Amino acid sequence: MASTGIEFTSQDWQVVCDNTRTCRLAGYQAENNSEFPISVLLVRRAGVNAVVDGKVKLGGAKESSSKALMQLGNRHRISLFINDRNYGEIKPFSAAAGSADLTATQVSALLEALTKSSKIELVLRNSRWQLSDKGASAVMLKADDAQGRVGTSSAFIHNDAATKPNSRVLSPKSMPTLRFVAPNPKAVSNTNKKFGMRASQLATLMKDTIKEVDIDCPNLSDKSPWRVSRLNSSQLLVQHDCWTGAYNTGIGMWVINDSKPYKPKLVTTDATGYDKGKITSVLKGRGIGDCLSKVDWVWTGSGFEKSHESTTGLCRLIEAGGAWQLPTYVTDVKIMS
Repeated sequence: MASTGIEFTSQDWQVVCDNTRTCRLAGYQAENNSEFPISVLLVRRAGVNAVVDGKVKLGGAKESSSKALMQLGNRHRISLFINDRNYGEIKPFSAAAGSADLTATQVSALLEALTKSSKIELVLRNSRWQLSDKGASAVMLKADDAQGRVGTSSAFIHNDAATKPNSRVLSPKSMPTLRFVAPNPKAVSNTNKKFGMRASQLATLMKDTIKEVDIDCPNLSDKSPWRVSRLNSSQLLVQHDCWTGAYNTGIGMWVINDSKPYKPKLVTTDATGYDKGKITSVLKGRGIGDCLSKVDWVWTGSGFEKSHESTTGLCRLIEAGGAWQLPTYVTDVKIMS
């Protein structure tokens, strides 16, 4: 089983499993039904006795949907209908989270409905958001496979006779632990010399760290400034603009020694920011920004280590910044004093 995460999309559903083997399944409205955007998130951790948690988020990117959402005070609840049968009100809508939790009964009914052709609607007064069932069974099977559940009684997709014992189900993996060390920008260099290197020298030095420099960092040798930050008494973080796209830009980030041998090490050419020991990359999937991909790196005292990688799901107008956090890689970051 891949420990680096799994991503799989089928029609209007996707599954993303992280390196701990937690799987998150996200479904949306049909792609041609953008008047009432909706997404449901189902989360199942690894292990035999894992329960499935469900949340629903109603999109407000379209005017008709926004009007209905404005009626959502604490007094109003959304109801779940499956094949025109009312499964009751979901839990109170949280304005802060922008979502509402499904009850355990609703999650069970929804999981059953998603294994076959079903009409699934979330209803508020006269407004109806329809969740697509297309692709759900494929991603459920993928999640079962990722967690070692195929053929067991704990699988999403049941065979009439579950032949394999639940002992075959994979256990959760623990998160890798990272030690975050705050950089010291005021550290005195071991050499007692001020770092000084011309832009052309830096460009030549960094060029060898990128396999396809014309694709990954075409702006490496342009006139945009180099930015140098001290990390400790012997290492520096060096930044330079790498590329500009239609709605994203990428910055190159390197760690180098402050004197020979410089030993430049590339962290990424897709960074969008740096702040006090944390490098971030947040890239839009399309111009309106309703879907993003995110990566974080933290300083561990000698290098930057990836601490988080995720997407926000499919580009389906749920909300600006994306619907959910669907990580493929998570870590436990310990802050060292």
